[in-house]
Amino acid sequence: MAKVIKQQIEDMYKQYHHYPSVAVVVTAHAKGKDGAMAAAWHMPLASSPPLYGISIAAKRFTYQLIADSKEFGVNFLPFEQAELVASVGGCSGYEVDKFDRFNIAKDKPVQTAVPILKAAYAAYECKLTDDRDYGDHRLLVGKIVAVHWLKEVFTPEELLDMAKVSPILYIGKDVYLTASKDTVKTLDREVYAKG
Repeated sequence: MAKVIKQQIEDMYKQYHHYPSVAVVVTAHAKGKDGAMAAAWHMPLASSPPLYGISIAAKRFTYQLIADSKEFGVNFLPFEQAELVASVGGCSGYEVDKFDRFNIAKDKPVQTAVPILKAAYAAYECKLTDDRDYGDHRLLVGKIVAVHWLKEVFTPEELLDMAKVSPILYIGKDVYLTASKDTVKTLDREVYAKG
């Protein structure tokens, strides 16, 4: 067997080891303007109350809209929409109306003014509860106040049905992929914990 050599790096800016991550489109609305940006740094933080976090740079147009409105949306899109994610991630809202340029269809929000993308299989409307500086990014925490989801692409247990929709996965450096439904395994933790 060949010897495995692990590499060490000092330039921590080149950190792609935590990918893949589900790519989402973060949306916001303030002062009559809509914003949309691609994000791979996001996560659930608590279930009671339901809190969700996104990490974005303060220089982003969408961040400014969130800071003004104190609300944001998180839109989960199927892999067929990967080009849209790359498109909204590749230009600035300061320079272009992305909804107009990319002909992005919207659904109506129910608890906020944030745009909800019609193409999303699930989306969260969030009210901002915290906004903190962490290096070159801000960690924004939002309380989920509304959930939009396409019931037919989820199982009766409300898990994403990979036979019906594949999420967009991002692995860094503008590379997107998705998971195959043939790679899905259900592994009961209690069974495996017994060894």
